Amino acid sequence: MQPYNERRDRDCRRNRTVAKRAQRLTMLTALALLVAACAAPPAGPAQPQMPAATTPAAAEATQPPAAPQPGGKFTYWGGLIFSDVANQMLVDKITEWGKARGIEVDVVMINQNETQQKVSAAVEAGTMPDALDMGTGLMQLLAKNGQLEPLDDVFKQIGDAHGGWLESAAKSVDPARYGGSVWGIPFGLSGNLINRRHDLLSAKGFNEAPKTWEELGQMAEAVNDPPKVYGMGFALSNVGDGNLTVTMLQTWGGRIADDQGKNCTIDSPETRTFMEWITGLYKKGLFPPGVTTWDGAGDNQAYQAGQAAFIANPGSVYLNLRDNDPELLAATRFSGLPAGPKLQLQPYGPNVRAIPVTSRYKDLAKDLLMYLADDEFMREYYANAIYGPVLNSQVDFPVFKESPIHVGLLDVAKNGTPPAFPDTDNPAYAEFNTNFLIPKMIQRVVVDNVSIDDAVKETQAACQAIYDKYK
Repeated sequence: MQPYNERRDRDCRRNRTVAKRAQRLTMLTALALLVAACAAPPAGPAQPQMPAATTPAAAEATQPPAAPQPGGKFTYWGGLIFSDVANQMLVDKITEWGKARGIEVDVVMINQNETQQKVSAAVEAGTMPDALDMGTGLMQLLAKNGQLEPLDDVFKQIGDAHGGWLESAAKSVDPARYGGSVWGIPFGLSGNLINRRHDLLSAKGFNEAPKTWEELGQMAEAVNDPPKVYGMGFALSNVGDGNLTVTMLQTWGGRIADDQGKNCTIDSPETRTFMEWITGLYKKGLFPPGVTTWDGAGDNQAYQAGQAAFIANPGSVYLNLRDNDPELLAATRFSGLPAGPKLQLQPYGPNVRAIPVTSRYKDLAKDLLMYLADDEFMREYYANAIYGPVLNSQVDFPVFKESPIHVGLLDVAKNGTPPAFPDTDNPAYAEFNTNFLIPKMIQRVVVDNVSIDDAVKETQAACQAIYDKYK
């Protein structure tokens, strides 16, 4: 381990960099998007009608798509996941669609931890793609500022063609919650499941999944054996994985804001109790070195290298072990997230496809979204991806009966808790999470040696500054 002062100096430099990026994101989201929303979208090229291609998925479109002008590329930004097979399947399917429709396509796969940064820059520069993948948090922010095309018609057509939407998927884009329109088409529900080293734990007498986070901490401490194995492989860094700590906090009874979603309530006894628990485990050496600066692959790599006893993961680690390390897979068990002292939460994270208002090919983009919902394609895609189903026609796909991780994801899709719950899912909550304020609060204590009380007060103030912007 590096000397404390050196590490602190390093992390301080990193925090300043992250702060600058977060400031830029906030500015672009709250200001640049608003400015851009006031401008009319650029006129697209004329689009004479053409017959629909004779492919099975094309039958789902109720009207033929428009043909592009020669030389105009259709650009799609896909969300990169930890499955090369699934990523390539998406690229190939969109390319197939482009050939069928007579348009050249450019599919760019983007790390999902970088989507908001790239979108914010693209909005400012006027270079948004014609369609893209995103989470509902970013969807909210873009829709609020007039940056997305309403997709109510596409949502209905896809639902009608596939036996209807699962309730969780429908709620995730419910027009009643998001300004009266559907702004994104769900294509998969993410959900973290606990991955645990059953071989190590059973040797210590722990044969069942932990029922509570506190029990998980006790089990992690029992098998902690640094530097060979660390008990807690959960990210405490400024990436999406780090926001699992928000869910942990909520299970302790802590809240980000009040029931109206207007005023922050982080400064509470429940938050302090949670902070005492998680920072206490860190100070006992249960977290791997560098956990406060991990990127989105940090927890995956730690577990796959045999250096973490517990992680939370939506399925990418399972796919890697299935294909590359059957021995470690046999030593691994999967279970839902544990309960806290007050609640048990199993959030699902909807992933959607959306069309920017600046898209040159809106009709073609809508046709593509229906094309990608094809059951034959999604059956194989889900088998290689890390998502639960969104449509009733997908529930009986073989992977949701045969793969232990996908059985869990199906359960999350059917029985999980909505995003943000028990908090209010609104643009302020979305921006709060994109600024990673709960991981940063933990970092202040374990890296900068700030007291828990001061860290909580700082985070309360930063949170309220975000929520005040939306009043």
